[in-house]
Amino acid sequence: MSHIPSHVADTKPVETIHPEHLPPASRDPGFIASALERLVEHSADHPDVQNAIHAPMHLLKSIPLVHKLVPGIEQIATEYHVGNFVVVRSTGERIFESMPIYPRLGMHLLFYGGTQVKLLHNRSVETILKDLSNRQGKIYDSPESVKSIPSFIQTYSISLDELEEPDITKYKCFNDFFYRKLKPGVRPVQNADDPSGFCSAADCRLTVFPTLDLAKQLWIKGSNFTTPQLLGVDPDSDKARMFDGASVAVFRLAPQDYHRFHSPLDGVVGDTTDIPGEYYTVNPQAVNEPGFDVFTVNKRSVLYMTHTQSNSPVAFVAIGAMLVGSIRWTGGAQKGATVKRGDELGYFAYGGSTVVVLFPPGLIKFDDDLVRNSAVPIETLVKVGDSLGKSLLPTH
Repeated sequence: MSHIPSHVADTKPVETIHPEHLPPASRDPGFIASALERLVEHSADHPDVQNAIHAPMHLLKSIPLVHKLVPGIEQIATEYHVGNFVVVRSTGERIFESMPIYPRLGMHLLFYGGTQVKLLHNRSVETILKDLSNRQGKIYDSPESVKSIPSFIQTYSISLDELEEPDITKYKCFNDFFYRKLKPGVRPVQNADDPSGFCSAADCRLTVFPTLDLAKQLWIKGSNFTTPQLLGVDPDSDKARMFDGASVAVFRLAPQDYHRFHSPLDGVVGDTTDIPGEYYTVNPQAVNEPGFDVFTVNKRSVLYMTHTQSNSPVAFVAIGAMLVGSIRWTGGAQKGATVKRGDELGYFAYGGSTVVVLFPPGLIKFDDDLVRNSAVPIETLVKVGDSLGKSLLPTH
C-alpha cells in the first residue's frame, strides 16, 4: 500500500466501506465483478501495475482506465481516504496506507458473499473470486509478467538493497520477484539468546490479543471465528481443547511486503493440514466488519509446532486471500525438523495474505507496545525477527 503522512490523511475522513458508497450506476455486484475481471486481464497486457489492480485509491483521479470501468469511484477518493492507519514500531509514527483498487472492489463483493446472488455467467461471488485468483496467479507466473516488476517496485518503493538477488532482470516472472528472498542477516532475531523469546513471523502489520475473546471483541468480528472453525477440527477434538482460550497473533501481509513467513519460535515442525476455502480480501475493514467471516472460510493451511522451551503446542495458520495464488511450505514441510526463531517456514504466491498464530493459554506474554496498539485497535508495522513476546512457562 502507498503511504500517506498522518497529517495529510487526517484532512479527510477514512471511508467505512459500504455498498451504497459507490455511485448507483456502479453498485451492482455483477458490474463490479466485470470491472475486476477486466483489471486482472489488463495486468496481463499493461506493464504499469498502477493502471490495473494496483491503482492506488488516492491517485484514482489520474487513472482514466479505472474511471471507465467503475464510473464515479474517483468521487470516493475525493471525499475519503480509503485504507488503514498503522503505527511504525521502529519510530512510533502513525501513518496511513492507501488501499489499492482491487481490495476496495473485493470488499464491495464481500457484502454479497454467501448469498444466492448470481453474477457473471451465473457464478457466485465465491466462484468469481476463486477464478480471478487463479487467473491472476497464471498471469504472474508467465515469463511475460516480468515487465510489471519495475512499476511494482516504483509503486510501493521497494528497496532492492536487502534482496538476495537485487538484479531484477534475473527474475523469471513476476511471482518469482513477489516471493523474493532476502540476504542472510538482514532480519536479525531480537533477543535471540533468550530461549523464552518469540518473534514476528513476517514483515507485516501485526495485532496481538492475550485471549481469543479479546480478539473477537476488538478486531476479528466474524460471527464464526472460533478455534475449531479456524483449525478445521471438531469442537470436541483434542486440538480444539488444546487451544481453547488461546492467545492470538495476526500477521497481515500487504502486496508490497516480503512474502516469506518464518518461525516465531524455537521448536519442532509437526503436521500440516490444508483446508480448502474462499478467496475473500483480508483487509482489516473486512476482518473488522461484524458478521463477515474471513479467516475461518478462506483457503488456509495449518502447521502444528512444538515450542522447545515449554514443550507446548502452537498452531501456525497461513491464510490465503483475494488474488493469492497459493500457500507453499518450505521449512514447514519438514516434519520432525528443529527450527529456530527466524527460520523460513514457507511463502505466499501473489497477493496480500495473513498468518494467524494460536498460543495455548498461559504460554506467551505479548510485548506491551503491541498489546497497547492492538487495544486501540491499530496495527503495528513490524519485520521478521522483531520481538513478539516471552514465554510465561518454565523450561520443560
